[in-house]
Amino acid sequence: MTIFLQPSQAAAINLIRRGIAGEVVMLNLLRFREVADYSASPELAPASPISGAAAYDRYIAEALPHLRDSGGDVLFWGEGGPFLVGPEQERWDRSLLVRQRSVETFFAFAANEKYLACVGHRTAAVLDSRLLPLIPLAFAP
Repeated sequence: MTIFLQPSQAAAINLIRRGIAGEVVMLNLLRFREVADYSASPELAPASPISGAAAYDRYIAEALPHLRDSGGDVLFWGEGGPFLVGPEQERWDRSLLVRQRSVETFFAFAANEKYLACVGHRTAAVLDSRLLPLIPLAFAP
C-alpha cells in the first residue's frame, strides 16, 4: 500500500500547469495514526502520548489563523468512516474542504514560516492522506 503525506514536486507542477484562475477548494481525506508519532518534531510532542486525531486537532488549531490570514478558510470539517460506494476495506477518518482564493495563495500559505512551525502536528497525526484540488463550477440544476 502506497502512503501519501505530502505533494510531490511533479504534482505541484501539474497543479500550476492547470492554470486555475480564481478560487480553488482542496478536498482533504485523512487517515490517522492510532498514536501520534512526534519523532520528526519532538519539540512539539505533548508530555504524554496522544492519538493521531488529537494531534491533528492541535494542527488545525494552530494552522487555522494562518490559513485565514492568507485569505483561505475551512468550508467543511467532518468525521469519516467506511465508504457507501467505494472499496470496502478503505476508510478515511476525517474529511476537510479548504477554500483558497487562488493556487498562488495556497502555495504562499503552505510556504509561510509561521504555518510551517505547526506542520509537525500534522506529520505526527496522519498515516495517509489525499488532497484533491477542485475548481468550483456554477450549479444549474
